[in-house]
This record gives sequence, C-alpha cells and structure tokens, in this order.
Amino acid sequence: MLNDKIKPIVIMNTDCLFRPLRSMLLVAALLASTFLFAQKAKVAERPPMGWNSFGAFGATVKESEVMANAGFMETHLKSFGWQYVVVGYCWYFPYPGAMYNPQQVKNQIPRFRMDRYGRLLPAVDRFPSSRGCHGFRTLANRLHRKGLKFGIHIMRGIPQQAVLENTRIKGTSFRARDIADTANNCTWLNHNLGINMDKPGAQAYYNSLFELYAGWGVDFVKVDDISEPYFEKEIAAIQKAILHCGRPMVLSLASGGTRTEHAESAKEYANMWRISDDFRDNWDDLVKMFDYLHKWEAYSGPGHFADADILSLGLIAERGPIGEARHSNLNLHELVAMMTLWSIARSPLMVGGDLSMLRSGELRMLQNKAVLDVNQYSMNNRQLFRNGDELAWVADVPGSDDKYLAVFNLGEHATLIHIDLKDLGVKDKCTVTDLWTGEGIGVFQKGMRPEVLSHGARLLRVSNIK
Repeated sequence: MLNDKIKPIVIMNTDCLFRPLRSMLLVAALLASTFLFAQKAKVAERPPMGWNSFGAFGATVKESEVMANAGFMETHLKSFGWQYVVVGYCWYFPYPGAMYNPQQVKNQIPRFRMDRYGRLLPAVDRFPSSRGCHGFRTLANRLHRKGLKFGIHIMRGIPQQAVLENTRIKGTSFRARDIADTANNCTWLNHNLGINMDKPGAQAYYNSLFELYAGWGVDFVKVDDISEPYFEKEIAAIQKAILHCGRPMVLSLASGGTRTEHAESAKEYANMWRISDDFRDNWDDLVKMFDYLHKWEAYSGPGHFADADILSLGLIAERGPIGEARHSNLNLHELVAMMTLWSIARSPLMVGGDLSMLRSGELRMLQNKAVLDVNQYSMNNRQLFRNGDELAWVADVPGSDDKYLAVFNLGEHATLIHIDLKDLGVKDKCTVTDLWTGEGIGVFQKGMRPEVLSHGARLLRVSNIK
C-alpha cells in the first residue's frame, strides 16, 4: 500500500504539449523559406546579364575603365537586356600593377583603406570618386543614372588587417578577433580570414558589411572563396545580411566548382553559383562545360542559376589575370558554341573582356535578341542526347508548344546530326528557324539532319504546323 503522504508519479505524454509548438515552428520555417525564395526570384527572376572587369583587368581595374565599359553597355547593349556592371576583385588594393592575386606581405603591407568597423574601402588611386566617406556611392549613382546596375566582388570573411587592429564590430561590444576563424582563410589570396558563425558578433559583422554596401547602392555581390569548399553557414549569414540591409542584391557565389551535394542549399541562399573552376578561352575548358551544365540542369530556375562563369568576349587580359592581352583563343565557331550553350542552359551571361574592344561578330552575338530570349525566358532546359561528339539540348518556349533546340558538334569535321522530331513533341510537320541567322531552314516531318560545323553549334526554333 502506498504511503498516503507519497504521491504517485504520473508519467505524462508531453508530445501532445509540444506538438502545436513544433507545428508552429515548422510553419514559421516554411514561411521564411517561401519568403526567401520569393525575394530571390524577384531580384533575379532571369539569369543576370552584364560585364565583370576581371577578365580584362584582373585585380587592377580603374574607375575610368569601369565607366568606359558602362558607356559602351549603355549605348550598344542595354536595350538588349544587359545591365550589370561588376567591379572585380581587389578594388581596395592600392597600385596593384598587373599582379595576379596580389598579396599583402609582412606587417600588412600595403595597407588597405578600412573604416573603424573593419570594412574595406575602395583604393582612391584607382577610384578617385571614393575619397572621404563616399565609398562606391558616387560610381553607383553614375551607373544608375545610365539605367544600369552596379556590382562588386568581395572575399568571404573579415580582413586580416581588421583582425590585427582588432576593430570593433558595428553595433556590438565584440571585436574582430572574437569572430575570426584563422583555420579557414583563403588559400590563394591572403587578405581575409574566415568568420566563425558560431561566435557572437559574427552575424552582426556581415550585417554591417551589407548595410555599408546598401548605402553605396550596390545591386550585385559576387562572394569569392565560398562555394568550394562550401561554407554554408557563411553563405546563409550573407543572405540574411542582404535581407537585413533592405536593398535587393543579386548574390553570386564563387569560386571553383560547387558540388551537387550542395545544390539545395545553393538554390535556397544564392541567385547564382559557379559550377567549375575559372573558365579559360580554350576548347578543352568549353568541352568540359557541357558535362558541368548537364549535371546541374535540374537545379536552375527563377531566382537561382548554375553559373558557367564569364564569357570570353572582347579584349581579355589587358592587365591580367592570365596571359598576354588578346582576343579570345576560341575561334568564331567555338564562340558561337559557347554562347549557344550558355543560352540553352540558362547560365548567367557576364562578359569578361573589355567591351570597347569587342569585334563586330562578337557584338552581334550580344545583340541577338532571339538567342538572348532563349537564355532569359526558356523553360525545362535539358540535354536531349549525347552521342560521342554529337550533342543536343532542348527547352520549352513559354506560352507555346514550340521548342528551342541547340545542336553541337564537338568533333573535328563538319557533320550532319540526326534529330528525331518525335523527341521534341512534333506530331506531324514542323517549320524550323535558325535563331543565329533569323532564317527559316525548311519544313520537316519525322526527322531532320542539320549540318553543324566542327566545334560549332546551331540554335533552332522548332514550330509545329497545326
């Protein structure tokens, strides 16, 4: 018999108490995720199109060169949808010469311009409008007045110089040394250390960074040394900082080939992410890109796009990053294949060379609205087949039962490539238009065999005859 002074222990099933809380948390998480996707889709509903200074100027671009390329874009490309002007890496490095990945040496030489909160500022020798406290605000305003958008390249983390000086993190009692992660610094550029996102003050630093960029009028941020290895906590923190700053910004992740095991995370947080190492102007790199884009084809959509890297068009390597100043080593047929692949796979289109030195054939590529529409508006983009050196990609035309068809010949001789039209949903007969030339190439039934030049491509619109 129980002592009446001793109350029996009653084991309650507390699951019923926590179930509503779990449901509320789940709903909140779903709403937050939905909001994030909506914001990302709004800022980059279609693949961004623009220019990045890196391909022509490496770490050395000057304000005058940015404005010259912006002027060319305004005059010749803006009406075709090109809009982003992105200042490439190391814009805070003074007098960099033509160095590739310029390093700070012992005792943090050269010293970078930096505010009291450990945030880097543009080098005034290269960007004279940034003197005082202006940062990139004046440059961004000039671009906005042209109807263009302004972007910058940054490195993941916090400057080593800020850690050395132990600068305060804005709005907190924490300092740079409280959040720096010395075990995760960049291996190829020694300016920054990683950030330990488990430390108090870490999110506040990224928030302060993007508040600064929002004040400058930044529309696009390319964050380097973050996608391979994949630093998910810092990526999430950056996206949170963008939402916190109140200014919509495209978030681009680099460098190296992001692994598909991170695909869902990249889709959730970023608008574009690199899928390969730096793309160089040679045929072997272009051939590799077919496999990369095929591997990633299921993960691109409104607000999030697999990025095949900058386009080798215009004069490249004027002052870095690799080799002597030149036009692309890809020949004209290979450039058409490059532009066709980037378009049918819906990769962002960022030109890397000096726009003012575009050759006439290259400029016509960038002004071909029919081709650009494939990149900007097509849907359900996918590889149709690969038979050795013969490849085809296909995509849907929105609001139509037409199909876009890209056919590639990676071989060394021109060839006829057979297309079975039933694979495109053609029930009877169809008309076919060459989007590069604008010419109709005939009426076909059951199949067709377009000729494709060596290392070349055809981009076609296939329309059912009703």
